[in-house]
Amino acid sequence: EVSCRKYGTQIPGRILSGIQPTGIPHIGNYLGALRKWVALQGLNDSEKNLYFLADLHALTVPQDPEVLNANIYDMTASLLACGLDPNKCTIFQQSQVSGHSELTWILMCYASMGQLNRMTQFKSKAETRGGQNAASAGLFSYPVLMAADVLLYKASGIPVGDDQLQHLELARDIAERFNYIHKCDILKLPEPLISDSETNRVMSLQDGTKKMSKSDPSEKSRILLTDSTDAIKKKIKSASTDSLGPIDNSVLTSAERQNLRNLIGLYSAFTEQSMEDSVEELKGQNMATFKSSLIEVLIANICPIGDEILRLQQDKTYLDNVLAQGRDHAESISSKTILEVKDIIGLKKL
Repeated sequence: EVSCRKYGTQIPGRILSGIQPTGIPHIGNYLGALRKWVALQGLNDSEKNLYFLADLHALTVPQDPEVLNANIYDMTASLLACGLDPNKCTIFQQSQVSGHSELTWILMCYASMGQLNRMTQFKSKAETRGGQNAASAGLFSYPVLMAADVLLYKASGIPVGDDQLQHLELARDIAERFNYIHKCDILKLPEPLISDSETNRVMSLQDGTKKMSKSDPSEKSRILLTDSTDAIKKKIKSASTDSLGPIDNSVLTSAERQNLRNLIGLYSAFTEQSMEDSVEELKGQNMATFKSSLIEVLIANICPIGDEILRLQQDKTYLDNVLAQGRDHAESISSKTILEVKDIIGLKKL
């Protein structure tokens, strides 16, 4: 269940979230975000939720133009295959709505260097890219783009993980500063939507202490939504567990059983039951028996999505139409905010 800090499970107004177009999602993306987006669509009868491909954010690292373009199509197909319905929500490409870039520059003039210097994600990501002096200005300032993404649509709820809470707080701080300076309430302060799910962070199949990621050099560390049944079988059979005996209650708490706990977490997520219930169901099973059960559950849940992704990839005209429809709706909302903001800061339309 997804709940909001302020509103609980009753979330008035518009929900917005984005995902970088990095190609086909893995099951961590699906459980941590996409499945929750599907559950949230249609939650508010009066407002369509907005889900966007964060292609401008993707530019903070070097991109091959052809690969990036292909990834945009792949991610669009994936969102639809997972269950997002263009009639119930808005799916669009961030870069095709000019308000994102325009509002970012305006908000940059209300954010301080001190605020951006405190962003922990910049520090950690910069270390993997040659240090802070070598990192791009885009990587340093992208939390302001994230703030613009949110504030542009006056969204009420933003589904976030713990690693993005700091950025959402920055968006709120910038909005408060803007509204205070101009004695207005144009920029709506968003609330974080925090899921109570145990699958907010899905870990690597090879190392249960590391988050599942496409940047991991080992393809065995993750399962993609388009993986074949054979690929799923091989990856689960090679997944790390432990040699501490059959499944028992120690899996729930023992640090030495983190790898096995990660796999049981996947079983719990796809069978939609708690970890405790899964451990009770699986108690006494050895690793081979449990992995067979997990493989069966994963194939039943993932392969239909993968088949639909492959089908949609062949229909780029339909994908273009979905994105165009989403762009037009997003533009109709964002353009009003841009006009309000420009008007109150003195950039009046002649």
